[in-house]
Amino acid sequence: MKTLNWGIIGAGRIAHQFASDMAVVSNSNFYAVAARDKKRAEEFAKQYGANVACGDYESLYYDDKVDVVYIATPHNFHFEQAKAAMLAGKSVLCEKPITVTLEESRLLFEIAEQQQVYLIEGMWTYFLPAIIQAKNWFEQGRIGTLLQVKADFGYPLAYAPDSREYSTELAGGCVFDMGIYPIALAYLFTEQTPESIYVSSHLAPNGVEDEVCFMFNYPEVMATLGTSFRSKLPNSAYIIGDKGYIAIPDFWRASECHLYELDDLIESFFDRRSTIGFNYEIESVANEILAGNLVSEIVTPDISRLFQENIARIKSRI
Repeated sequence: MKTLNWGIIGAGRIAHQFASDMAVVSNSNFYAVAARDKKRAEEFAKQYGANVACGDYESLYYDDKVDVVYIATPHNFHFEQAKAAMLAGKSVLCEKPITVTLEESRLLFEIAEQQQVYLIEGMWTYFLPAIIQAKNWFEQGRIGTLLQVKADFGYPLAYAPDSREYSTELAGGCVFDMGIYPIALAYLFTEQTPESIYVSSHLAPNGVEDEVCFMFNYPEVMATLGTSFRSKLPNSAYIIGDKGYIAIPDFWRASECHLYELDDLIESFFDRRSTIGFNYEIESVANEILAGNLVSEIVTPDISRLFQENIARIKSRI
């Protein structure tokens, strides 16, 4: 089987999770890692068995053995790093949000087309078996006509203005960091742009949003969504129709989902995976690249554009 050599940019928490899950993917090999601290990169490479550790990003971009680059750095670095990787001829999987503005997102996909390389925003939730099963139930008409989507994602994070989550210099705030998950879930089931958006928010001392509730109104559907750095939210999703509903615990990293008619549980799904869940995204992306695709069929450029549009609309009301 043909395998792709991956290079990882960044050596933080998400990069660790990604590298750990790659070990179970047959079409992908963790080849190189780059971090601003060479020692940190070397420790990361040793932990996960990578061949190369770089103390600068350019060395990874221009390594002829790297096929695809995974970008796992703070949001505001995504544009320049994805651009540099693609100009070096690499395919790119960039963590969400792919950029911090709609214009940057548009430019990245233009560069990908010009360079004839693959580019995708890393909305890993879309690749999880439980999410796919929930979407299948929905498309089979098991809950009837869609009426509501409810989803939230929040964890308490102590205020630290220099941290990635709160820093104004690093595109901090809970909408970019966690709010993109309920935004993405709402689109997955409505496949529509909201006609109107209502927002209620709370700001941290430095003006960064640390809690936001937002409602998306569509012609026949309402989505009630939320995100927070102030508290642990239920982090569940409910896809509600006129005949029943689908419950998805911890939907952003879902390993299960449940189908209900009124109060009665009709069917359940458990993926019983031993991984965090990044392996599904890694395998799918590698398969698309190996097939010669230049854009994803699952997280398309248009979907990424809609994420950015919705984020901008929410932020304009904070």
